[in-house]
Amino acid sequence: MDTKPISATHRNYTLREIVVYFLKLGTIGFGGPVALVGYMNRDLVEKRKWITEEDYKEGLALAQLAPGPLAAQLSIYLGFVHYRIPGATLCGIAFVLPSFCMVVALGMLYQQFGGLPWMQAVFYGVGAAVIGIIIMSSYKLTTKSVSKITVPFIKQNALLWLFFIVAAIVTVITQSENVLLFVAAGMIYMFVKAPPVWSKKQNTANSFLLGIAGFWQFEWGTLGKIGWFFTKAGAFVFGSGLAIVPFLHAGVVTENHWLTEQQFVDAVAVAMITPGPVVITVGFIGYLVAGFPGASVAALATFLPCYLFTVLPAPYFKKIAKNASIKSFVEGITAAVVGALFGAVIIIATRSIIDIPTALIAAAALLVLIYYKKIQEPYIILIAALVGLLIKNVL
Repeated sequence: MDTKPISATHRNYTLREIVVYFLKLGTIGFGGPVALVGYMNRDLVEKRKWITEEDYKEGLALAQLAPGPLAAQLSIYLGFVHYRIPGATLCGIAFVLPSFCMVVALGMLYQQFGGLPWMQAVFYGVGAAVIGIIIMSSYKLTTKSVSKITVPFIKQNALLWLFFIVAAIVTVITQSENVLLFVAAGMIYMFVKAPPVWSKKQNTANSFLLGIAGFWQFEWGTLGKIGWFFTKAGAFVFGSGLAIVPFLHAGVVTENHWLTEQQFVDAVAVAMITPGPVVITVGFIGYLVAGFPGASVAALATFLPCYLFTVLPAPYFKKIAKNASIKSFVEGITAAVVGALFGAVIIIATRSIIDIPTALIAAAALLVLIYYKKIQEPYIILIAALVGLLIKNVL
């Protein structure tokens, strides 16, 4: 791979400057993937003019097309624009590292004090609020990735809605996420909307085959399982950070029984109250399962695929982005993934909303997000924690 920059625009910043920027964004960047990619556009394109609008849009398109966390992939691509592999690597690490350190620290506190009444009270409120946040995020993902929920748009995107509904139902019934279902949705939508050229040739159409194939307390066998599971999570989950929730829920709670239902909800809550990518919850989960080695393996396994999916096609993406077949393939997968997320919300809600107070907290969080859009999730989580403490210790 050559070392020439993608963009012809002369770079007017150093590698150190852009790495420091992403380190800062990873430390104080609250609001989830949509907010984070907005900050990058505001800071790097509009204010500092380090990145051209064209390069930013191409990076955003690639981040949406490839599996993995949206904001992390965009940070990797923007680092790649002028500084290639060193820029992509350092910017990606700088963006993820602060929140990783935070969730490991929270994991240590959770493991040490999780059994104490005050910690249980905090997560009693926080866990309920997370349900409201996930419901809102699921709604936003649905309207953005499938279509608006109106009759004309539903008719226009009937096949995508079919994938959405089927994936939601399958997730609720099986209480697990089926990767093959996602791939099948992508393939069907691709062949219906934009069949690739090779599929029209009889010699190749029949030969196509798709295969999918305490701090230091851990077991090597468990680390191997963690590595394989989270690699699949990073390689096959499309969309924003919360799109990974149903996949994680199926593997962590239902299949491997690494965490209880409450611990999983708490893990999602931890991701909400920390800055940076929501997907960093994998570090918290990994820590609870196998200490710091588990956290490190989970984070590395999750982010390495998205790094490769960003860096490898980056030099050729100008051509790839125009391929209608690839766009249709990803649209089909995304509809199914968002459907699975909706199904996971139903499962988690039925197990996390255990009484009237938790139902009221979840409903209040949802209403605040709908009617007071300027209030960010971390503030809602903080208020919910205080409410939990109040309910458990005073009422």
